[in-house]
Amino acid sequence: MTQSIAMPKNSHCLRTRQRHMTAAYLIALWLVWALPGFAEDVSLPSPDQGSIGGTVLDVNGGVVPGAAVVLRCPSPCEGQSTLASDTGGFEFRKLSLGTPYQIDVSADGFKDWTSPTISLTPDQSVLLLTDVRIQLAETATSVTVYANQERIATEQVHLEEQQRVFGLLPNFYAVYDSGNVVPLSSKLKFKLAMRVARDPVTIAGIGFLAGVQQVGSKPDYGKGAKGYGQRFGAAGATQFSDILIGGAVLPSLLHQDPRYFYQGTGTTKSRLKHALLSPFVCRGDNGRPQVNFSSIGGNLASSALSNTYYPDSNRGAGLVFGNFAIGTVERMASGVLQEFVLRRLTPNAGGHN
Repeated sequence: MTQSIAMPKNSHCLRTRQRHMTAAYLIALWLVWALPGFAEDVSLPSPDQGSIGGTVLDVNGGVVPGAAVVLRCPSPCEGQSTLASDTGGFEFRKLSLGTPYQIDVSADGFKDWTSPTISLTPDQSVLLLTDVRIQLAETATSVTVYANQERIATEQVHLEEQQRVFGLLPNFYAVYDSGNVVPLSSKLKFKLAMRVARDPVTIAGIGFLAGVQQVGSKPDYGKGAKGYGQRFGAAGATQFSDILIGGAVLPSLLHQDPRYFYQGTGTTKSRLKHALLSPFVCRGDNGRPQVNFSSIGGNLASSALSNTYYPDSNRGAGLVFGNFAIGTVERMASGVLQEFVLRRLTPNAGGHN
C-alpha cells in the first residue's frame, strides 16, 4: 500500500521536472536561432552621427502638436523638416557631427522661434531641447528654452498611466510614441513599478491565480481558506518582487528602460522578431539597444526568491528554472500581444503610430 501511494507522487515530480527541462531547452534553441538574426537586423547609431530632438510647448506648458519644425544647416548639408507629434515632440536623426545646425519652430498664432547654433560632438552626439516654449504672436517678446528632461518624462509617464486595455486592464509599460520618448529617472522607474503593483486589477489577477492554484492544490499548501491565503501571499510576493526588481531596481542600476517600445511599422517578420526579443533586448537610457539584463535578472531573482517561501516539497532547482522559463515565455507572448493586438484595444494609448 505504501508503494502504490508514493509512486504517483514521484511520477508527478518526474514529469514536472521533464516539462521544466523541455521548456528551458526549447527557449535555449530559440535563442540560438533568433539572436544571431537580431544582431544582423539591429542598426546601431554610427559613431560619427547624432540626433537632435525636443518638445514644443506654449507658455502655459501645454503641448503644441503639429508645429512646423525645420532643421537648417549650411551647404552642402541638406536641411530637414517635420511636424511636432501629438505630444509636441520632434527628432532629427543621423546628423553629422561638427556641422552647425539651427532649429526653426513655427505654428499658427505663435511667434516663430529659432534656436542658437548647435554643433554635435562625439561627447554630446544626442541633444534634447526640452520645453521649447513659443509665445502667442500678439504678446511674444522672447522665447526661452528650458532643459527640463525630468518634467517631460514625468508627463509622459502620467499619460502612460492612463493606458488601459478595454479601458480596464493596465497597460502602463507600453510606449507607442517611441520616437519622442525621453529616459526615465530612477524615481520614475520606481513610481511606475509601484503604480502597476498596487493597481486593483493587478491584485485581482493575483487573487484569480491563487484560486486556480487552489483548485490544482499547487503549491503544496493546505486546503480551505488558510491554503488560499498562503497561495495568495506566495503569488503576490512573486509578482511584486518581479515587478520591483525587473521594473525598477535593476533598470535603475543598469540604466535601462523597462518599458516595451511599440514598433508598429515594417514587415510582419521584423515586428514579430522585435516582439519576441523584447525579454532579451531593451533600450538603454542612452537610447541604444542593450541586452535586457533587467528583465532576465528580475525574472530569475523573483523565481529564486520563491524558493524561500514555497513549501519544502516544491522547492529546488526545478522550481527556480521552471518559473523562470514560464515567466520568459509569458514575456514573449506579452510582446507579441503588444505589437499586434493591444494597441487597437487601448483607446487612450499615446502616440500616433
